[in-house]
Amino acid sequence: MEEFLKALIQCRKCPRLVAYRESVPPPPRFFGQQYWRRPVPPWGDPKAKLMIVGLAPAAHGGNRTGRMFTGDLSAQFLFKALYAAGLSNHPYSVSRDDGTEVRCVYITSAVKCAPPRNRPTAEEVSNCLPWLKAELELVRPKAVVALGRLAWSATFRALGLKAPEFVHGAYADAGEVRVYASYHPSPLNTNTGRLALESLMRILEQAKAYAGCQ
Repeated sequence: MEEFLKALIQCRKCPRLVAYRESVPPPPRFFGQQYWRRPVPPWGDPKAKLMIVGLAPAAHGGNRTGRMFTGDLSAQFLFKALYAAGLSNHPYSVSRDDGTEVRCVYITSAVKCAPPRNRPTAEEVSNCLPWLKAELELVRPKAVVALGRLAWSATFRALGLKAPEFVHGAYADAGEVRVYASYHPSPLNTNTGRLALESLMRILEQAKAYAGCQ
């Protein structure tokens, strides 16, 4: 895993993503803060039975803090659900030194660099696919929660399979791995009520039970 992480944060394969992550201007509330501005590494238990796959780091979340699902609104929603499901010791994820720890969980993303408007191109998703494939082989989770249609598709592609139709709350088996589908906890989904906290909690609890997390 150490060699994987070292190689990951040095990746510069996608020119558009490299240019964006290194130049995105901080908003006033983050002015003066040092940004990570590199591919954002995963975090959690490298031997976890449950893997969570997001879309990509947020420009002012993971791209700023250097930790996936940390420091943005999507992260706060996700961690409220993780805490309620007994998978995190805190209901928040704001910085790498906030004391938050996850249990039986490994958190990563389909695309490792922040994309403009949160929309990676098909080529960029394909470029990142070997990283996700390597993570699945290294961690060997029993269950995966894919947050959003793109994460769902990328997870199955990384497992060498064609993704079935994405349906929030559904699951599909991919060999020895069971993949659960959830809408992404972005403000676009949570503020409109498309994704309720209780709904995400149920999916996490189902995946937790299937994975055998204590």
